[in-house]
Amino acid sequence: MSQVATPFIQEQQFLDLVLQAIEINKIDRLVFSQYKGELVDLLKITIRMIQLNNEPVLNVLYHHKTQDITKNYPLDEAQNLIEELMSQCKQANLFSLDEEIQIKKNKKKAMLTKNAKVGASTAVKAEQGHDREKHRYVEQSSPFLKALSITDEKAQIIPSMARKWKQINKFVEIFSGALSNINVKDQQLNVVDFGSGKGYLTFALYDYLQKQNLSPSVTGVELNDKMVQFCQKVAQDADFNQLQFFQGDVRTYHPENLDVMIALHACDIATDFAIHTGIRLNASMIMCAPCCHKELRPQIQSPKVLQPMLQFGIHAGQQAEMLTDTIRALLLKAYGYETKVFEFVALEHTSKNKMILATKRKDFTEPDQVVLEQIHALKEMYGIQKQSLELLLNDAWDQQGIGCKC
Repeated sequence: MSQVATPFIQEQQFLDLVLQAIEINKIDRLVFSQYKGELVDLLKITIRMIQLNNEPVLNVLYHHKTQDITKNYPLDEAQNLIEELMSQCKQANLFSLDEEIQIKKNKKKAMLTKNAKVGASTAVKAEQGHDREKHRYVEQSSPFLKALSITDEKAQIIPSMARKWKQINKFVEIFSGALSNINVKDQQLNVVDFGSGKGYLTFALYDYLQKQNLSPSVTGVELNDKMVQFCQKVAQDADFNQLQFFQGDVRTYHPENLDVMIALHACDIATDFAIHTGIRLNASMIMCAPCCHKELRPQIQSPKVLQPMLQFGIHAGQQAEMLTDTIRALLLKAYGYETKVFEFVALEHTSKNKMILATKRKDFTEPDQVVLEQIHALKEMYGIQKQSLELLLNDAWDQQGIGCKC
């Protein structure tokens, strides 16, 4: 059901519904998007209710391009806060336990939409109960989860972080399966996570490895210095003594020993540099979730039979992505790795959901010429003159930058 009226009437209706949901404690989360205010690089704002010192407060998460900032507000400031955000954002979505309500507006009109949830009143409790029954690779009671705002004061998953919680466990599940296929020498395991961000997966991995009676040495590498400082403090508070964070990227951090190389969402050819680091240091496991495939697309010369298909931009982009990751996977295979390419998490969690997982073969002696010929044939078919990982492996890289321009 949708209603169109003057912006003022619709905004007041939406505000009343939000305040009512807060008052009766039926709010799951409130999301403001299409921000038009003065804060630089602010993408969206997520609000939820949490218990702080046994008092309900509004927990507000400001999602910026390079960092997340959390602030807590007392409930008596709710109306002023929400009114201010409504004036700065073109869209807001209220997710209560009973329904989903959306307001979208422009200069001339506003539209309020309501959608009832089926069985929604028990959704959060059911999800939490399901989490308790299902086997998890990360213990929900782990203190670092609270520090990262995954759980609340009672070690319950915060509803707005449920998808992140699933992603964390899926990642560790994949890692656990691959770990059983590699050799761990003297219980030591050197891990580098390039582009560690807020450290969700880095912390979970370190915690998991410790509980497997291993002696992990894990380094998260991240460009954002504020994020590095935050993660380092969380690691210290959690007594994760062999978990360190380094401010930099794959160009500036050069590990001497590497058993596991991780690079999730390393932009464009930064993924190639990360894979090359893993191969060069003879890593036993390489895990990548590539993104921002830009290098090959301008080079592609569509074969005549594919031109009707690749004339459409979206198809050309998908073809460039598939070709890029195929060449990467084949190069890993050629250089002695059992390689898989698969969907990491469902598209509902992230559009960047492809993972390349490679584990080192024990019998590797020299590059597989048959596979290298397959790569050559693909490049020739599409007119590709340059692929960064191949150049790096051939010591022919020209030292151009790898910064993300997206």
